Amino acid sequence: MQDQISRQQGVIEVLQNDVARMKQESLERYQDLDRRIGSGVAPAATPENSTAGGDNAAAAAQAPAASSEPADPAKEKLYYDAAFDLIKAKDFDKASQAFSAFLRKYPNSQYAGNAQYWLGEVNLAKGDLQSAGQAFAKVSQLYPKHAKVPDSLYKLADVERRLGHTDRVKGILQQVVAQYPGTSAAQLAQRDLQRM
Repeated sequence: MQDQISRQQGVIEVLQNDVARMKQESLERYQDLDRRIGSGVAPAATPENSTAGGDNAAAAAQAPAASSEPADPAKEKLYYDAAFDLIKAKDFDKASQAFSAFLRKYPNSQYAGNAQYWLGEVNLAKGDLQSAGQAFAKVSQLYPKHAKVPDSLYKLADVERRLGHTDRVKGILQQVVAQYPGTSAAQLAQRDLQRM
């Protein structure tokens, strides 16, 4: 029993060190992105590992650099993570700018669907309902097979409700229930429909 407790304490210490290191790395990425957003320069690539995923077809890039820049999953992940760190820091204005910049630069990235969803969340947190609604709607329009589609539609229904467009809310909620059964978004949508 004593040996087992000692082993578990060792594992806990290793995990605590890993968490501390990851927090420090996140802080450094955030500070780096913060400096670069301020100066208008994109983050440099780092040899960070990244898991490759399926690319999503998306609208053509608005930034001219996007079409000429080769796919670099490590750089994309670094940029995406840095933008996400701004959410954790509750710097929603900079997070909104960072996700918008990411989507202009990497419209076909494996992280683009998530970035589009989080752009909606950030705008919602800022109280910018129009931009939030547009961002959530684009997830299903640009990335129809993405895992965030049910959540983004549910959030779109919430935005429409807040904007007073109650006629649209029911249709969106019914779409989530019908097209994405078994998802947590569908369960929430079902609950909301029962309350209407």
